[in-house]
Amino acid sequence: MEAAHHARVARYADPYLARRSAGKKHPVEDFLFTYYTQKPGQLLRWHPGDGVVLSGARALERASWKFYRLLDDGDLAAVGLPLGTPAVTFDRGSFMAQRAEAVSFAGIILNSTAKRPAQFGCFGLHEWAMVYRQEKFELRHKYLKLRLGGEGTDTVVEENRIRCSHFDAFRFYTPDAIPLNELTPTRENQRTMEQPGCLHANMDLYKWTYKLTPALPSELVMDCFELSWRIRTMDMQASPYDLEEWGYPPIRIETPQGKAEYVEYQRGFAAESQTLRARVLQAIEPLL
Repeated sequence: MEAAHHARVARYADPYLARRSAGKKHPVEDFLFTYYTQKPGQLLRWHPGDGVVLSGARALERASWKFYRLLDDGDLAAVGLPLGTPAVTFDRGSFMAQRAEAVSFAGIILNSTAKRPAQFGCFGLHEWAMVYRQEKFELRHKYLKLRLGGEGTDTVVEENRIRCSHFDAFRFYTPDAIPLNELTPTRENQRTMEQPGCLHANMDLYKWTYKLTPALPSELVMDCFELSWRIRTMDMQASPYDLEEWGYPPIRIETPQGKAEYVEYQRGFAAESQTLRARVLQAIEPLL
């Protein structure tokens, strides 16, 4: 399982690390390593999750890792291991002493999001609002061209309803785009505004799982990572950027056909995310 996890992570992390060493950027594939705070080396570490006992060489390696503890004689007897066997498990007590607030907040966000109806009317316009009239402000991605140019991009924003519910997208809007958003998401109202149709709320499943590592198994973390990877790809295809040279054909959300294509993807991701959200909630239930 550990070797399989390393191979799974390397597929994504190794190209990123090579690009970083070469001073190169990728508009799609760098995102999960630059926007989120989990480093590739941290992601590479395999964790079995709460309630699993590891013995032998793997136990000795992890004995000094944060939020692991060695089993005492009573623990060893309880799990049927001979006295003196080196064995470790997730240290729930130590973890909760330091991370109880994070566990509680994640549970609130995940539970409340799961219970709300999914909304499918945003059409990815948050990415367009981030570059609205950007010539007046600092350019967001200077190395990327806008598919419709500046004026064409601004027209799309002005001719559509902007109704993003996700604070961590809304906070990147240009100043001129902020009053165009029909909602006012904040960090404080996040727990009441997140909804399961939102691409970024679903990408954030990865964030919640790595923030709760090592309580959660690495397989679940990577399931969320890979979903986020695919969502990021679609999110950028629907963005105002011209990424065809990078191998990403556009989803032209400025057209009825593009909007329909976007919603089809969005519905699929929402369904996948609800399944993963339920798995995460089940995994953290003993901690809540």
